[in-house]
Order: sequence, then C-alpha cells, then structure tokens
Amino acid sequence: MTIARTPRAIGWGRRIAAFLGALALATVWGSVAQTQFNLQALAALEVDMPLRVRALTTLQDLVGFGPAYAGIVLAAWLPAFLAAALLVRVWPNARVPVYALAAAVGLVAAIRAVDAVAPMPVLIDATRGTGGLLAMASGSLLAGAAFAIWTRTGRRRHRA
Repeated sequence: MTIARTPRAIGWGRRIAAFLGALALATVWGSVAQTQFNLQALAALEVDMPLRVRALTTLQDLVGFGPAYAGIVLAAWLPAFLAAALLVRVWPNARVPVYALAAAVGLVAAIRAVDAVAPMPVLIDATRGTGGLLAMASGSLLAGAAFAIWTRTGRRRHRA
C-alpha cells in the first residue's frame, strides 16, 4: 500500500476571504503611507506635528481616504490578478512573486491612470514622488504575496 499526494482544491470562499484580507492589508498600508508622507511634508515646513496629531490624522484618513483608495486598489488588482492567475498556470513555482509583482505593478499603473484623468496634477499627493509611490506599491506587493500564500493549494495524503 502506498500513500500518494494529490493537490487539495481551494474553495471560492477561501479565495474571496484571502482576496478581501489582502485588499484590506494593501488599503490600510497605502492609506497610512500617504498620510505619513503628507504629514512629513508639513513637518518639513516646520509645522508642529505631535504624535497624537499624527495618530488622529492617520485614523481620519483611514476612514475618509481608505474607501476611495480601496476602490483604486480593487480596480488595479482585478486585471492584475487575472494576468497573474494565467501566468501561474505556466510558472506554478513562481506563484508568490508573480502575484506580488502583479499587485504592485497593477497599483502603480492604476495610480498613474487616475492621475492622467484627475483635474489636479496628482490625485494622491504622496505619489507625486518616487518614494511615496514605491511606499504605497510596497504595501500592494506584500498584500499580493499574502494572497498567493493564503491561497496555495495544500497536499492531502490518500492511500492508493
């Protein structure tokens, strides 16, 4: 009697939960990053910025800016994750880096697309510079990697 390993399927409920969890991670990261970049710009102008003000402003931005940013991330990720799912069929061993890169590149593309149609020079001031854009893309990259890890198929043993 031998024990064989077969891939265990991942249900849609788990995929959706992982997607929503990763979306929340990217949204919170990006919202906090943009707030801190904006507050740092004010601090550079010698505006007094105590920790309490930073914390309160961060929480207000999570509530006020967070939902709009979640929409941007969602719009970025839908085509990016579709492309990643197709690429992972060709390169299954590269699942985590493919989803991570797709999430980051998709977000950068979405932010630049929004900037192209926004009436102001940039919609999210923190993304005006490379540092802010990379800080926000880093959150998307980590969240994309988390999604890939959370939705990996496990191996189940059965007797053959």
